[in-house]
Parts: sequence; C-alpha cells; structure tokens
Amino acid sequence: MTRVKHTSKDVDLIARMIRAEAEGEGKLGMLMVGNVIVNRAAADCLDFRDVRTINDVIFQIQGGNYSFEAVQKGNLFYSPARDLERDLARQVLKSWRQHPSKYALWYFNPYAPCPPTWYDQPFSGQYKQHCYYEPIANTCESVYR
Repeated sequence: MTRVKHTSKDVDLIARMIRAEAEGEGKLGMLMVGNVIVNRAAADCLDFRDVRTINDVIFQIQGGNYSFEAVQKGNLFYSPARDLERDLARQVLKSWRQHPSKYALWYFNPYAPCPPTWYDQPFSGQYKQHCYYEPIANTCESVYR
C-alpha cells in the first residue's frame, strides 16, 4: 500500500527534487524532503486543497513562484534521477515517516536559527540545515493519516 497514487514518472520527480533540495544532508535529509512532498499530495487543506498529484506538488506556483526553489533555479532538479534517490522516493511513497518531517507540509533553509513559526505554522523540528513546519493543530487532519 502507498500513501498517494503515483507513477514511475512521479518517482523520478521526487527523486530529482530530493537530490536537488537535500543531497548535502544525506539519505535521511533527502527522505525528510521527500516526506514533505508526499504529505502535500496527501493533504486536502490549506495551500494544498487543489494539489492532488506529485506533479501538482512539484510544479505548484504560490505567490508567482514555484513552491520549490529547485524548480525555478534549475540546478540538480533538471538532471536525470539516480537509482539511490529513486529508492528513497519509493520509501516515502510507501510509508516512510520520521520526525521532524513526519507531518510537515513546509521546510526551508533559513541560513540562521529556525524561526518558531513559518507563515503562522508551528516549528516541528530541524534536521541539519532544514527547518520543518507542520499545520496548526486541527487545521489539516488529512496530513496525519
């Protein structure tokens, strides 16, 4: 059983994104970024009501920009997916979840201490350079399934 419907193209999209966003944070860091991607596809709330597929998540535009910096700036995201990242992508699609990204819908690298909130959403924790944020309690039950 998987957390969200997906195709082999979706596996490649997640693989490319986790490499572009978190390769420097090792396998665990890439898994956490992948978990946020899958959480967004599973969530039916907040900024993610109309985001149902992995493709929708990766190419979502908010405030005139892509949600993920790697899509906009290119870099590693536009390189072919590698086997290691595909394996990690399959793990998060299947069931992998771990704190602080377990229920997170947002992450970012502030190059400073993590703020206690991100767009009013509470800080759930930090892994290496990324700060993770999950929805305010009782605002997004679908992310906790």
